[in-house]
Amino acid sequence: MKILVTGGTGGLGRPTVAALRAAGHDVRVLSRRPGPGRVVGDLSRSGGLEALIGPVDVVVHCATNRRKDAPATRNLLDAAKAEGVAHFAFISIVGVDDIPYFYYRDKVVIERMIADSGIPFTILRATQFHDFVAMFLRPQRRFPWLTVLDIEAQPIAVEEVAKRLAELAVAPPAGRVDDIGGPERLHLRVLAEQWQASHGTHKRIRMLRLGGKTVRAFQAGHHMTALPGYGTGTFAEFAAREAAT
Repeated sequence: MKILVTGGTGGLGRPTVAALRAAGHDVRVLSRRPGPGRVVGDLSRSGGLEALIGPVDVVVHCATNRRKDAPATRNLLDAAKAEGVAHFAFISIVGVDDIPYFYYRDKVVIERMIADSGIPFTILRATQFHDFVAMFLRPQRRFPWLTVLDIEAQPIAVEEVAKRLAELAVAPPAGRVDDIGGPERLHLRVLAEQWQASHGTHKRIRMLRLGGKTVRAFQAGHHMTALPGYGTGTFAEFAAREAAT
């Protein structure tokens, strides 16, 4: 099967491309930078994308710049439809229709675009990756304490999301499929404690209590799935591996 992956050099894209190639598929990566197995293109520009997509069976859309994803996806959908792509697979986030955060609202818009495009599609929503949690802890290494929000999270291993997305991409289009999440729902304080245990630090953890609709939506758990989650890898295991490297 011939597959084009956008965002194939990113955190999710790399293991997705690896999983698809390991299964024997012909995979190309749409990127703004040249490299082996890549086609060079920019989703923010509508012209010429058809030629870059070419004759492929599936487009797996992982690319994001967090600001202009909706118009970029419109350009990609138009080009994919013009080229007769038979399956459009998209990665989204759990809770996007219940959490009034601008990035999540864009995901809702994009999901509707895909559903209305006329291209057979699959949309997979996942909880936040382990590295997303770590991203807020790493910059605080030089601080005398760690600060976390007063919410729970259900992080999942990016490799497990990539595996599921790759499976769905080569299966028949299935529309919106079941959401996936990590194996544990833990308070950010607990995740910070696990992070510290792996990295050998013992800083005080401060709770940042914020108000507003977005925070209340997170506190209500709209960004998580029911347990047991799809994933099996824990945040503690992720933190230990990262600390070891």
